Amino acid sequence: MRKLPFVLAASLIVVPLLAQRGGPAKPTPRWPDGHVYLNAPPGEKGLWVGNGGRLVVNPNSYEPNTTRNAPIHIDNAPLQDWARALTNFRHRNVLADEPHTRCKPSPGPRQFVTPYGVEILDVPELQRVFILDVGGPHSVRTVYMDGRAHPPASELAPSDYGHSVGRWENNDTLVIDTVGYNERAWMNRDGIPHTDRMHLIERVSRPDFNTLKYEVTIEDPGAFTAAWNSGFNLNWSDGTELFEYICQDNNYAPETMVGNEGVLRSAIVTP
Repeated sequence: MRKLPFVLAASLIVVPLLAQRGGPAKPTPRWPDGHVYLNAPPGEKGLWVGNGGRLVVNPNSYEPNTTRNAPIHIDNAPLQDWARALTNFRHRNVLADEPHTRCKPSPGPRQFVTPYGVEILDVPELQRVFILDVGGPHSVRTVYMDGRAHPPASELAPSDYGHSVGRWENNDTLVIDTVGYNERAWMNRDGIPHTDRMHLIERVSRPDFNTLKYEVTIEDPGAFTAAWNSGFNLNWSDGTELFEYICQDNNYAPETMVGNEGVLRSAIVTP
C-alpha cells in the first residue's frame, strides 16, 4: 500500500479534529468603518468569559494552580515591600476580604474576570464604550471615546472604576487610559494592592472571533517600584447573554470579612 505524503496525512487528521471542535475560529467581526467589533454581531448573542485570568504566577497563592498560565512570575513584578507583604497576607486568608466577591465594583483586570461573563458594548453614536459585569457587582464602567482628557487631579473624585478615556489604535485595538482610582477596590484576582496613584493603560483586541486579548500596563508609584505589564485571554461564550444577578441587596459580607486595622498593620510590618 502506497504511503500518503506527510502533509496530506496530517491534514486528514487535523480536519476531522477541527470539525469536532466546530472548525477554525471565524474571523474578527468589524464595523463598517473597519474597527473591530467587540460585542456579539447584530442578531447574535454572546459574552466574554475570563477563566479567572491572573496577572502573575504565584506559588504562595492559596490556589497556585490557577496562576500557572500567567505571563510573569510574581518575583519579577516590582512590588514594594509593603505591597508584597500585604499580597502574601491576603492569600494566607484565601482572599477572604476581597471587595469584588462582596458585591463591590473592581477596576481594570479584575472586571474582565467577573463570574458569568463580561459584555463590551460599543456605542459609536454616543462615543462611549460600556463594559458590563454579569455577576459580582453587576455594574457598568464607562469609557469615553470622544477625545476628552482626564479632569484635573483637583477635580477628579477617586472612585472604584476611575475615569476612563479610550481610542482605537489601527482599528484593531481599544486602548483605555484610566486614572482617579480609590484604594477600596482590588484591581486584580491576584490580591496585589494598589493606591490612589495608580494609572492603567489597557489594550483590548480580538485576534479572532472567539478570543479577546487583554493586556495591561500598571503604573503606581505608591505600590510598585516601576511600571509593569501583564495580561490574559478571554474566550467567547456563544449564545449567552446578560441576566439579572442580585448581589447588592443581600450583601451580608461585612460580618464575614476577616481582620481589622491592627491585624493588617502587623501583617504589613511582618510578612
